[in-house]
Amino acid sequence: MFSFLHSKKSLQQREFFHGYTDYHCHLLYGVDDGSESWGDTEAMLKTYEELGITKVWLTPHVMEDYPNTTAQLQQRFGELCAAYRGPIVLHLAAEYMICPVLTERIRNNDLLTIGEKGMHVLVETSYFDAPLHMDQTLDLLRSSGYIPIMAHPERSEYMTTKMMEDMRSRGIKFQLDLFSICGAYSPTSRMRAEKYLKAGYYDLVGTDTHSNRFLQFFAKAGVPNKLVNLLPEQPERL
Repeated sequence: MFSFLHSKKSLQQREFFHGYTDYHCHLLYGVDDGSESWGDTEAMLKTYEELGITKVWLTPHVMEDYPNTTAQLQQRFGELCAAYRGPIVLHLAAEYMICPVLTERIRNNDLLTIGEKGMHVLVETSYFDAPLHMDQTLDLLRSSGYIPIMAHPERSEYMTTKMMEDMRSRGIKFQLDLFSICGAYSPTSRMRAEKYLKAGYYDLVGTDTHSNRFLQFFAKAGVPNKLVNLLPEQPERL
């Protein structure tokens, strides 16, 4: 009785994050538009601990605006791991923009993969237009032995159901930005997220956290039961 009163509990109230693996975040400091310093990263990791998150894949941008090399990211990740003394298990991957930088990295077999199996690569595109040669780049990844994971398709204005179905038929996976369902980006992104959740298009979830303020605010934002119930189970191993 009166269960409708609790239909918009926050993810934090639901203890959604207990034992959770975050497959997408920008906690690696000083390399992109996410964390600017070790202090920022330390604060975010403390919030992660309070939420109950147990494992985090750090996915800094790699693109023309942030042409981070694998060596640079590995060095900064080593510094972060040396400074962090908490319980969260940290892993390094990257979020690659589909652009010439990614094509070069594929051809040089120089990719930071996501997941323990070393098979998946997190990729993204512009929010407004599909990049030139998107299909060719995705096919190059696949023919090179990788499985592409397209980040936050609900935020891409150009994305259609037909495109997603075609990509899924080619073995491409999709990652939901979790806070899209909280209205973090736009009403349209939230509606697309609900539509794609209902269609079962998502394979995994990530917070896409860029700042502690963002993380704390949206972890406490109300989310309808119907959306939480549609979220895919996080894979034990990717």
